[in-house]
Amino acid sequence: MQKKNFDVTGMSCSACSARVEKAVSSLTGVDSVNVNLLKNSMTVEFDDAKTNVGEIVKAVIDAGYGASEKGTSVQTSDPAHDAKKALEEMKFRLWISLIFAGILMILAMGPMLGMPLPEILRGTRSAPINALTQFLLTLPVIFVNFKYFRNGFKSLWHRAPNMDSLVAIGSAASVLFGLFALYMMLWALAQGNEKHLAHYAHNLYFDSAAMILALITLGKYFESRAKHKTTDAISKLMALVPENALVERDGKQEVVPLEQIAVGDLVLLKTGSRVPVDGVVEDGSGTVDESSLTGESVLVEKTVGSQMSASTLLTSGYIKMKATRVGGDTALAQIIKLVDEATSTKPPVARLADKISGIFVPTVISIAIAASLVWLLLGYSWEFALMIGVSVLVISCPCALGLATPTAIMVGSGRGAQSGILFRSAEAIETTEKVNVIVLDKTGTVTSGKPALTYVVSFSLPPKELLSLVASVENKSEHPLAAAIVDGAKVLNISFQEASAFAQNLGNVSAQVSGKNVKIGNKSVVVGELPEQVRELADQLADQGKTPLYVLLDGKLSGLIVAADPVRADSKDAVQAMLKQGKEVWMLTGDNIKTAQAVAAQVGIKNIRAEVKPAEKEALVRELQESGKKVMMVGDGINDAPSLARADVGAAIGAGTDVAIEAADIVIMKSRLSDVVNAGALSHSCMNNIRENLFWAFIYNIVGIPVAAGVFYIVFGWVLNPMIAAAAMSMSSVSVVSNALRLRRWRPVLSGAMDNENQRMEPTLINLAIEETAAETPKYEYKIHISGMMCQHCVKAVTGMITGLPGVFDCKVDLEKGTADVQSSVPIDEAKLKSLIEEGDYILESIECISTPEQTKGFIYLLWIEGMMCGHCVKSVTKKLSGLDGVVHCEVSLENKSAQVESSKPITESEFKKALEEEGYELTGFKE
Repeated sequence: MQKKNFDVTGMSCSACSARVEKAVSSLTGVDSVNVNLLKNSMTVEFDDAKTNVGEIVKAVIDAGYGASEKGTSVQTSDPAHDAKKALEEMKFRLWISLIFAGILMILAMGPMLGMPLPEILRGTRSAPINALTQFLLTLPVIFVNFKYFRNGFKSLWHRAPNMDSLVAIGSAASVLFGLFALYMMLWALAQGNEKHLAHYAHNLYFDSAAMILALITLGKYFESRAKHKTTDAISKLMALVPENALVERDGKQEVVPLEQIAVGDLVLLKTGSRVPVDGVVEDGSGTVDESSLTGESVLVEKTVGSQMSASTLLTSGYIKMKATRVGGDTALAQIIKLVDEATSTKPPVARLADKISGIFVPTVISIAIAASLVWLLLGYSWEFALMIGVSVLVISCPCALGLATPTAIMVGSGRGAQSGILFRSAEAIETTEKVNVIVLDKTGTVTSGKPALTYVVSFSLPPKELLSLVASVENKSEHPLAAAIVDGAKVLNISFQEASAFAQNLGNVSAQVSGKNVKIGNKSVVVGELPEQVRELADQLADQGKTPLYVLLDGKLSGLIVAADPVRADSKDAVQAMLKQGKEVWMLTGDNIKTAQAVAAQVGIKNIRAEVKPAEKEALVRELQESGKKVMMVGDGINDAPSLARADVGAAIGAGTDVAIEAADIVIMKSRLSDVVNAGALSHSCMNNIRENLFWAFIYNIVGIPVAAGVFYIVFGWVLNPMIAAAAMSMSSVSVVSNALRLRRWRPVLSGAMDNENQRMEPTLINLAIEETAAETPKYEYKIHISGMMCQHCVKAVTGMITGLPGVFDCKVDLEKGTADVQSSVPIDEAKLKSLIEEGDYILESIECISTPEQTKGFIYLLWIEGMMCGHCVKSVTKKLSGLDGVVHCEVSLENKSAQVESSKPITESEFKKALEEEGYELTGFKE
């Protein structure tokens, strides 16, 4: 089986798409056909052993339309270009139509409303001039909308009438009868017959022809706008990939176009670079914003071996990446493909007028011809018979049919916009009413999508004092979690202090505040095992979907700062309203299962799927659709774009990404989940209004056509001349518009609270006493010599490099001496330090370990010594004792005849005695 995509031209309504689908489906070997009216596209699955592309194209052409296979190469052009061009063309046609039709209405209807006309156009004898003027004004409208006549009569030729056929027949009949009336007026004027002149002056229908074309063009304009917005979704996705990239080839760096990057190339990424292709980190490290693919706002740390995806953004660091997937194979390209396929296979919602047009048009034509023939056979004049036929056609003109949907859509959409609900098309309004399953993304949809500070847990200091230290450091960072901590401190009116030697490293930030070295980061900043109480608390917070950050003061674990993505203020009420309406509610997320369960429990959702990728989200939507359900997908991220496009209705939260908004059918501008419920209510009201409009559009035809055909003429003398028929047709339009205006009184059924800066919750402060697992933090002291530092910027850079090393909790850099005094809880990796220093264009001259934990904690001995007589004896004893293995400090007192010795290793009394005797002294006392 093969699957091919085709471009189809000439379709104007669902009757057209249905005919194309029927024509292709009849071919042997065709398994499935999906025709998309909005995109003028078709997807066909077929057995290439039984049929081929040529036969498929021929079947479409034989049905009266055009077709061609889409290109198979990777798409690099902007798909919105053609749609935008078509929209501009439609707008031009609409303005020309409205302007000339408006002038025509003034000329034709003005005198009835008491409006003055120029003298040359007034009066019975000036009627031919007025008629000729109306005809000339009708020509531009016919010219710019001639495609209706071309397509309409072409559809009639192929015995598949559609809405274009209705427009073409109605307009053509009005114009032809108007021309006939014009000639008859000229003949009457030549004969001096003012009675006939006045008669035909009231039987001009040029204004009707122009208004039919103008109003139908208005409806088509709305369709073109929807088409333009649909293709914009793919354009937005494509714009996420840079046009050029910096690559390293044969040891040289060069900038190359995106299409020239090959698998295996080394791509160089600096801070602020957007990743051009998928790959794996070969060297370097950094933090990456992957929200373009995952929808998650938290930055992801990348080190050697980490996977990188096209369109993601390197926010800090430097990375050398090896390309593994390029072009159409990247994750982003697959998302683009899913969006394109979803919009291509999504069937258009058939409008009621389109569904019946195939029956309505030939029926009306048959009635008009039959009525004219009957009256001719009954002996009436051909003029009377022609008047009967034209009256039937005119009263059947689809003016009200063209207004029935657009007017309700316009008013309903405008009312929705006032409430923050934007429908992208009439199809979205129609389908939303039928939705029985709502699938919700978690981050940014059910939750706010922005982390907030929820808890401050302190193990020693008062919580507010701890938060003051932490917020003072985080105030210098641009990380989303830093912003959450700073905002939380502001809510509590915490004062900020001056932070110096600030450094932002992979997984942590640090600075000096009030003489303390403050370090905040993920679990990697903690050396050794966590105390049991802290570990249990961190696990409990993770189960609740919260993110704990560990705070170290001078290398000692001193507290936890807890952030979380809070549930939106109105999410619970909105979900409960959906459930009460009998809708099935699902929640999807790329986050872990514990976080997903915690959020779902808060709002009352039972159906959840966690750790899902974009393609898996789209697959679930398709799975629900295949079970016969109408699905609405609500999301905010680029990763939601495929599922938004696949769903029967896609709703994007307004605070989300542009791509999600462009791919969606509905945009919730106020980012309130309650407006999803309101969108359903508005959809129901709009569809009820459309059904009422269609009723009024047809009731005039149902009643008027028999009267116009003269059914009651012989008995009651009832007959509709074309002028009355046109008036009846106009009344149907007035009824439709008046009914649609009732939608202006619609009100939202559910009011939801807004998530905003003024409603930030106050974080909870907790004191937690933990059992000490060690006497104090292990401490290694180093003296590091560095050359190449020129200014305070260099000092700051070197401080950041060293502070970022595992275990380092204090670093003081001296620019003049070219040294750094460092304290660490673990030994420093000299090779790693050297690599970091050299990456910053500095030189590591030497690194000296001054002391180790063993040297600083050790043993203390007190000795009493006989034989010391002077300062020379003190120096001799000090040197001898200091030379013993493990001794780190020795202090000798001549006055007290004693010595205090500190050692990292145990020393026996006999060892001290032997050492002193070798120098000629005697050990008289010993105490450990």
